[in-house]
Amino acid sequence: MGNAHRFYVDVMALHKEVTGSCILNNIKFPDGSTKKILIDCGLFQEQEYSELNKSLPFNVSNIDYVIVTHNHVDHTGRLPLLVKQGYRNKIHMSYDTATLIGNALYDSCKVLRRRAELQNEKPLYTDDDVETTLSLIVPHPFEESIWLDDNIKLTFFMNGHLPGAIMILIQIRYHDKDKHYENINMLFTGDYHNKNMFFDVRPIPKWVHQLPIHIIQEATYGDMNSSEIETVFEKNVLEAISHNFEVVCPVFSLGRSQEIMYVLKKWQDEGKLDKNIPIYFDGKLGMRYTKLYTSGSLSMNEECKHFLPENFQYVTNNAMREEILKEANVKIILTTSGMGSYGPAQIYLPHLLKRQKALIHFTGYLAEETLGRKLYESQKESVVEIAGLQVKKLADVRFTSEFSAHAKADELIQFLKSFENIRTVLINHGDDQKKDAYATRVVNEINAKNVGVLGREYFFRLDGYGLIKSCSTKFN
Repeated sequence: MGNAHRFYVDVMALHKEVTGSCILNNIKFPDGSTKKILIDCGLFQEQEYSELNKSLPFNVSNIDYVIVTHNHVDHTGRLPLLVKQGYRNKIHMSYDTATLIGNALYDSCKVLRRRAELQNEKPLYTDDDVETTLSLIVPHPFEESIWLDDNIKLTFFMNGHLPGAIMILIQIRYHDKDKHYENINMLFTGDYHNKNMFFDVRPIPKWVHQLPIHIIQEATYGDMNSSEIETVFEKNVLEAISHNFEVVCPVFSLGRSQEIMYVLKKWQDEGKLDKNIPIYFDGKLGMRYTKLYTSGSLSMNEECKHFLPENFQYVTNNAMREEILKEANVKIILTTSGMGSYGPAQIYLPHLLKRQKALIHFTGYLAEETLGRKLYESQKESVVEIAGLQVKKLADVRFTSEFSAHAKADELIQFLKSFENIRTVLINHGDDQKKDAYATRVVNEINAKNVGVLGREYFFRLDGYGLIKSCSTKFN
């Protein structure tokens, strides 16, 4: 009899730190039935977790719904593997993410295929798996509630992380004529930011703030306040240009590429950057995204669609790339990937690293063991190995987090303070030190009944009243 009336959700993260995002929610209803909701299914990008990409630690046939927070490969890159293993239910996301995701998944498939060939392994999935994945997508507008079934309601809210990014409200109910069950309300922030230079972020409606709620919140920069971010990119780049340096900026294909283009255009408009200095952009996926930005296909402010700087060119072939590298003249090159480990960045970085009059400026997060982290942390004039080449580091290598699309700890705390009845806060998406640091702040500054840290080690059992318990998981 004790188990007959149990109504709860087990929330477990299937990723350890930042990449490979995947949260499994197992709902247990009082009649004994269950529903399983998967939020994101991303690729691990840290080298130490790469083996985890090859399998999914759950029975795919038991997953009832999949919801995608946004179109970054560390949140979407294993969706085709999920489909390859048999998932055929719907995949829910915003309209903008549905517009963007095909480009990401086909590109991911190509990268994984090349990697598998080098390692003499079978690829993780094929183009056919990507095609099937895309056929399962169901897009939804912001702030319109959708009933997934009789008991589970889904609502998306805007998120400034990038176009199409969402926060997800899941509301779970159960009706019984003999017994009252409190609804379970869960808000998943995804990778969260409260602003974006391309669109205005609408605030979450007041009715959501008034709900008794469990919040699953990211902590990528959980140990840093927004006041600690140094705005150095403009100074570093313009100073390098004034000394006739070549500048190469590794950028993420979606979001960061377009933001840096917009920044360069603003510099030109303000007279800070000479319009005669050539600006190049290299990276096929980034080009496709940029054309979607400029085409009006995404939800953006009208005035922000004209963000390409003057004297700007796409790099479309190897001959053009070789010509750009041949001349050591002042220029700005934007190239994917943002961490330097993939794409044409692997061509530019070895050449520019050994030139004294060159600046390599990273513009976003550098995961452990990526090429970008290696170049940034190595000493000047030391020898660095890049794809088997031994290259002396003569260039100036800089980094900035000022363009990060993630809210900082003080902004995350401010977000929580707007809710009136927080039952539980579960800290997600960050390395262990940052998650722990942010969890401590939440305990000290927020009136939440319970605070936990998500990882692969524990799951958390929640009901409509709060946290029931935390338990160790069966996988590690």
